[in-house]
Order: sequence, then structure tokens, then C-alpha cells
Amino acid sequence: MIPLNKYIKEYIFSSISVNKKCSPMSSAPGMTASNHSSVSHTVFHLLGIPGLEDQHMWISIPFFISYVIALLGNSLLIFIIFMERSLHEPMYLFLCMLAGADLVLSTCTVPQALAIFWFNMKEISLDRCITQLFFIHSTFISESGILLMMAFDRYIAICYPLRYTTILTHTLIGKIGVIAFLRSYCTIFPIIFLLKRLTFCQNNVIPHTYCEHIGLAKYACNDIRVNIWYGFSILMLTVVLDVLLIFVSYILILHAVFHIPSQDARHKALNTCGSHVCIIILFYGPGIFTILTQRFGCHIPPHIHILLANVCMLASPMLNPIIYGIKTKQIWEQVAHVLFIKQK
Repeated sequence: MIPLNKYIKEYIFSSISVNKKCSPMSSAPGMTASNHSSVSHTVFHLLGIPGLEDQHMWISIPFFISYVIALLGNSLLIFIIFMERSLHEPMYLFLCMLAGADLVLSTCTVPQALAIFWFNMKEISLDRCITQLFFIHSTFISESGILLMMAFDRYIAICYPLRYTTILTHTLIGKIGVIAFLRSYCTIFPIIFLLKRLTFCQNNVIPHTYCEHIGLAKYACNDIRVNIWYGFSILMLTVVLDVLLIFVSYILILHAVFHIPSQDARHKALNTCGSHVCIIILFYGPGIFTILTQRFGCHIPPHIHILLANVCMLASPMLNPIIYGIKTKQIWEQVAHVLFIKQK
């Protein structure tokens, strides 16, 4: 999986050893180096899911259904939050940002995969490949930052309920949102230049459905240690830092909740965090699971790792609007009003 999967697996383990004995990609087609050449590849070939080429049409069905659900669910969520003034509260505004990031994240990967599955369109130019990985990585970091903002929102709502609206004003929310997106795009932007400086004279066949940073850089004949360590630094200073801060915020939230004397108030406070906790688990959980399978599952075939990577890219965008739609009464009421308007 690109985010937690590719970054940690490739950035940490690639920096330790170039010849990874336990990497599923090391035995994939097109990974052996050819003789160095002064010619740099400008076109690459995405294989889709190697080993399951004859099943691509069947695999495309759940991909397509999940993508349609993600598009409709997140678009509906954004529309409802924008149109309903009662939902112009911090929690829903952050949720609107999350839905927008989910739309970008799924659109960066799934159409490319469907083009491979349906039309055998495997060729991708170097510039297009770099553009795709730029938006995938930056959107993932943005989404991680939004989850951190949502944890901060729940912390203020539970620990300082009387000051909630005065602290989280629309102006502050806008500034925090801009900072989160600038952080992601500014940290990923140098990767464009780190990749453009490379000469891609090795095999140009990528055993995956989309491009990612180190997955592309390892085809270069140049030294890519700068790419590895820069990517690892970004991971530690963004995603890992976000996870740690989210963890700390929930420790403080739980400490405050269990000091509430009323059991009903305690239950209500915990219930307001339920949807956010589900999304956190959904976003980070599959990545951690994939890392473990790649680190300790040497016997697992490469196509399983690639399938897991794609599932991780689709699960969060598809399920986030469903989770919030079911667990949040105000959103569910508005969805029901939009979709099932009673006839007079």
C-alpha cells in the first residue's frame, strides 16, 4: 500500500539493503537490472496485478463498485454539509475536507487500475507517473493531517465544551485546513525534482496498478539514497507524528471522560468520538497490517501484497461516508431528506 505500506517498507528496508530477501517486489517481473545505458526511459508499463492477469476482468468488478460508492458517498456528504447551514460546525467542516481528500485519493488510483483491467492500457509516461504519485502521496498526508485536526476537534469538544465555538471559529478552521494542505504539497513537491534528476535506464515494467515514489526510483541507475532518506524523513515528520499526536489527544480525551461523574454524560462523550475512531482504524489499520505481512510474510505471493495495497486505497474513501452517515444522526437525517423526500 502506498502510504504506510510503501513508505515504511521501501524507505526503511530499502535503506538497509538494496537486495531485499523478503520483499514481494524483488521477485516480480521486470526487477532485474539491465546493462546501464545513457538512454532514460520516458514510458513505463504498469502490469496491474502480476499473476492474476486472467482474472483482471473479475477483479475490476469490486474495484468499480467500490469507486462508484466512494464517488457518490463523498460527493453527497460534501453537498449536504455545504447546503445545510446547521451542519456548518467544526466537526462537519473537517468531515467535508476528509471527503474531498477521499475523492482525490480514490480518483488518483482506481481509474488507472480500471483502464488496465478493461482496456489493457498499461503504458504511462514518466511525467504522468510522477504526477500521479505526487497527488497520491500528498493527498494521503493531507488526509492524515485532517484526521489529526478531527482528533483536536473532539479534544476541544469534550475537554472545553463551553469554549468549543469560541476556540474553533470558521476562520481558525480555514487556516488549519490551509496549513494541512500546504504541509502535504510542500513536503511532497521536492520529490518531483528528486525523480526528474534520475536516469531510468533499467527495466521499465512496474508490477503494480499505480506509480509510487520508491517503486519508480528503484528503476534508476543513479544513487537513490537521497530519495530514500527524504521519503523516510517525510513519513516520520508527517504521518508518524500525526499518529502520535492523535494517540496523545485520545489519552487526554479518555482522562477527561472518565472524570465525568454522570454515566450518561460519559457515554454521550464517548459516542461523539465513535465515528472518528472507526475512521482512524480504517485509515491506519490496513496499512499496519500490510506492513506486517510484507515484513514477516515472505511466502505470501506478490499479487496478494498488490491487492492489499489497492484495498487500502479504496476502503477508507468507500466506508468513511457510510460510517459517518450511519453513526451521525444529523447527517443521516439530511441524507434521508435528500434521497427519500416524502410526497405530499
